[in-house]
Amino acid sequence: MRVLVACEYSGTVRDAFIAEGHEAMSCDLLQTDCEGPHYQGDIFDVIDYPWDLMIAHPPCTDLAVSGARHFEAKRMDGRQQASVSFFMALHRRSGHIPMVAIENPISIMSSLWRKPDQIIQPWQFGHGETKATCLWLKGLPLLKPTNVVEGREARIHKMPPSEDRWKKRSETYKGIAKAMATQWGIK
Repeated sequence: MRVLVACEYSGTVRDAFIAEGHEAMSCDLLQTDCEGPHYQGDIFDVIDYPWDLMIAHPPCTDLAVSGARHFEAKRMDGRQQASVSFFMALHRRSGHIPMVAIENPISIMSSLWRKPDQIIQPWQFGHGETKATCLWLKGLPLLKPTNVVEGREARIHKMPPSEDRWKKRSETYKGIAKAMATQWGIK
């Protein structure tokens, strides 16, 4: 299966699909953190290839309700509208791809577009943390929990300020990536 992982610099989801025997490529404006097939550039440069599955992680900084106190400023300077437009462009431009998952935290997309098909948590996939993650799905089943664990801590939310905090907060948990690859990776 040909898998495009949009807006992923870490290679986590890409590598989970490769481990399951699929042809997978990540794409991001940022350089990848590890070896593997990666296109550094605009997702719309590569989205029209005949992919079987796209998993997209559009930037959430201006969409997530965790930053709601800043929404007014983000609306006034156009950041929020631009983020909504990018999210929706991913949806529209992926129409030819049979299976699509768009991932984002709890965000304004639930009211501006539609409710997500599923909300998952890292603790359902082997990580003792909380981070509600919405999935908008096309042609894919809901993800089934693979390893429900205790110790549910909001580590990501409590992460101290740092230069790369935004990058660390955006990485997909390996247990979730593996669940995507094993449950959505149809051979």
